[in-house]
Order: sequence, then C-alpha cells, then structure tokens
Amino acid sequence: MGDIIQIFLFVICGIILVWIGFYMFFGPMSPVYPYLPWSKTKKVGLSDKGRPGDPMICPVCSIRMLRGELVKTIAFATGVRSKDRLVHIKGCRSCLENNVPRRCPICRHKMTTRDYLVSRMFDRPERKNHIHVLGCNYCKKV
Repeated sequence: MGDIIQIFLFVICGIILVWIGFYMFFGPMSPVYPYLPWSKTKKVGLSDKGRPGDPMICPVCSIRMLRGELVKTIAFATGVRSKDRLVHIKGCRSCLENNVPRRCPICRHKMTTRDYLVSRMFDRPERKNHIHVLGCNYCKKV
C-alpha cells in the first residue's frame, strides 16, 4: 500500500514539474513567447469594440488592435511641399481576414473587403502622423 501512494506522489510531482517547465519556457513571460503561433491569436468580441476615432481602434471595424498591429493603407503622394497626402484605408488584419462587420464611420454604409475609406494623412515632424477620415468610396468620391 505504501508503494502505491509513493508512486502516486511521484506522478503528481512529475505532472506539476512538467507544467511549471512548460509555463517557464512557453508562457507569456518567456522570451520566445512573441514568436509562438498561439501568442498572436486574437478573440474578436463585443468587449473589444471602441469608437473609430480612438487610438489603437481600427476605423473600419471599430475593434481594438493589439500592440504592433497596423492598419492596411495605401498613401498617394500629392506634391513636393505638401504636408498632407490622400490615403485609402483598407482595414486591420481582423476585419480583412475574419468575418467582422465593416462600416464607414461617416455614412454607416456596410463595406465589403474590397471597399476602403478615403482619408487625408497630415505629416508631422517628430510626432505620429494624423489621419482625418473623409468617408468611404461610396459617400466620398475623389
């Protein structure tokens, strides 16, 4: 009877040590965590919603983006001395790849994955650029 209890305790200690080792080498505090495939998964839900003008919010789907995630844009050069450029905003990764509802923040028109937002980007030296959304390709013809 004592051998069975001792074997059971060794199995429990082994499971705990494997769990601690896995957490140390592959958990959120490990240096390799950003490179693991499960660290970049993003659950899209109603709690991730925000207002389109807020920082780190996608202007197309209004979902909060992760740190380092960018919005897909196409910027057009206008002139040599011009401080602003015309920009087409396609959206973030979650609204381009997932089935997330996309709407224009100006006219609230439903957008497909081929539609884009027309906006102006103002170049600021020594600061982040400023984007002003004018509308979608339906309500703002350029």
